[in-house]
Amino acid sequence: MSARITRRWFMKQACRSVGLGICIAGSSVWARDISPNDKIGIGIVGVGGMGTQHLRVLLRNPGAHIRAVCDVDQSRRDEAKARVDDAYKNADCLSYNDFRDLLEQPGIDAILIGTPDHWHIPVSIAACKAGKDVYSEKPLTHTINEGKALIRAVQRYGRVFQTGTQQRSSREFRFACGLARQGKLGKVHTAELHLPTGGSASWVPDTDPPPGLDWDLWLGPAPWAQFNRARHPGGFRSFWDYSGGALTDWGAHHADTAQWGLGTDDTGPIYAEGVGVLPADGISETFDTYDVTLTFANGSKIVTRHPEHGVRFIGTDGWVHVWRGGIEAEPTDLLRETVEIDNEQITMDPSKQQDWRVWASPAHHENWLQCIRTRKRPVCHEEIGHRSITVCHLANLCMRLGRKLQWDPVKEEFVGDDEANRYLFRPYRAPWRL
Repeated sequence: MSARITRRWFMKQACRSVGLGICIAGSSVWARDISPNDKIGIGIVGVGGMGTQHLRVLLRNPGAHIRAVCDVDQSRRDEAKARVDDAYKNADCLSYNDFRDLLEQPGIDAILIGTPDHWHIPVSIAACKAGKDVYSEKPLTHTINEGKALIRAVQRYGRVFQTGTQQRSSREFRFACGLARQGKLGKVHTAELHLPTGGSASWVPDTDPPPGLDWDLWLGPAPWAQFNRARHPGGFRSFWDYSGGALTDWGAHHADTAQWGLGTDDTGPIYAEGVGVLPADGISETFDTYDVTLTFANGSKIVTRHPEHGVRFIGTDGWVHVWRGGIEAEPTDLLRETVEIDNEQITMDPSKQQDWRVWASPAHHENWLQCIRTRKRPVCHEEIGHRSITVCHLANLCMRLGRKLQWDPVKEEFVGDDEANRYLFRPYRAPWRL
């Protein structure tokens, strides 16, 4: 029987650390006061589902001050502004329809992006050019070439960039990757991505956009389409023009964990092959289920699995399966190991409570804010984020083209395959450009 640590046990241990100035999985406790002059001024672009979650976390962070919100949906931005004004007991939060107006404000040091996927890179690059540091939600890119352009922009303008794959800052994922990287599992040959299915949105007719929604700006670089409530709000992940479906949504998190545990952050697979099932009815376009294998030059593989959740690293001497709030392993003694990752000693052993109180890497937002002050690179900077989401793009492309693809991770192009290389970028609708 495998050893298992559940969410209940995990949170019980975490709660014992209250008052020690740590950050746990987006819910934070700080033991220091920060002067108003040291607070980082933040603008949030996209305050829908994920944007609202980020807003709530940052409002609790004494090192951050939300100075502006932006959304093409007036009802959303008005609600976000009201939430910020209520938290700060004033009416100073600025509110914008167009992110370009927000970027012109000198009191904003950094931008957090919670838009639909096809907007992540245009806003990120514009923010870099405007001298702002950036936190972008996952999936980081909509196409592979967008990631290459982002890396150039971040480095050219000297910005601090964090990708929103927060599992990099979660203790159970860090521990699992430590087991994989330090040989505790023997030679690791497979990382399984256990992903949910895509689901299918029911067909609904096109309509005029609702009052207060700037539909043309919502579409932005994507091809023109008539408004449809299946596209907005929330359903954009079902359409190729805005997303890569569930495979880039949850896959972005788990592929990032897999890349980290396999030690392949600076490279990528050399082959991608698999099959996917598209929805049989409804309005959705992206894959509902998928069975993909991505092979690396050293023979290790990333494979997709249904229906469990999380990432499983399989080695010659054992395996570990990690998900949000839980972890299990075989043999069971693996969970009593101590591993080192990024100079942090981590154990999941309940008998070693003091190890729970040492956090070299705080939660994802705090890591970003600290790096803005120190100008160091965050735990999931732009190059890591780009390589991780590339894994998901390759998986989608081999299924869309219906054949095995050979990938050159150094040149970042398909080998001898003009058709596949045309998918490296999707042209933007004028006047937008990369």
